[in-house]
Amino acid sequence: MRYSDRSGGLSAPERERRETLRFQAADMFAGKITPPRVAQLLSITRKSAYEWYALWKRGGKTALASKCTAGTGCKLTDEQLDRLEAFLDEGAVVHGWDDQCWTSTRVAVLIAERFHLSYTPRGVAYLLERLGWSFQVPSHRAARCDEAQIATWVKQV
Repeated sequence: MRYSDRSGGLSAPERERRETLRFQAADMFAGKITPPRVAQLLSITRKSAYEWYALWKRGGKTALASKCTAGTGCKLTDEQLDRLEAFLDEGAVVHGWDDQCWTSTRVAVLIAERFHLSYTPRGVAYLLERLGWSFQVPSHRAARCDEAQIATWVKQV
């Protein structure tokens, strides 16, 4: 399962469940239970337990609170999401590409240029899925590609 409070890939119930788990870990750290034992007791990875322990040591239990707001992800505000959807509605050509296909990579570039925020293509895929948008898989050219046959097929559709 993908776990990240940084790019918003979790549903609200799953994010809440993970926060509850982190708070349980904080209580265990306060009770002098070591990170490896916390990992074992909570069925999490040792890496997560050590990361949570470091956060807990620096900022206490509140440092382990979820940073996301349900439904919007962590980086773009509601207003920015509305603007992003308007940009997507305008089409890719308006934003400098030579065809109308939106790929996750292109949307990541658009977000970086317009909002000065960094998203990975996979993070964009999660974002677009939550917003109800579809997108094209990043373009890769096949080693053996018959352009004439593709053009004929496109004309039939």
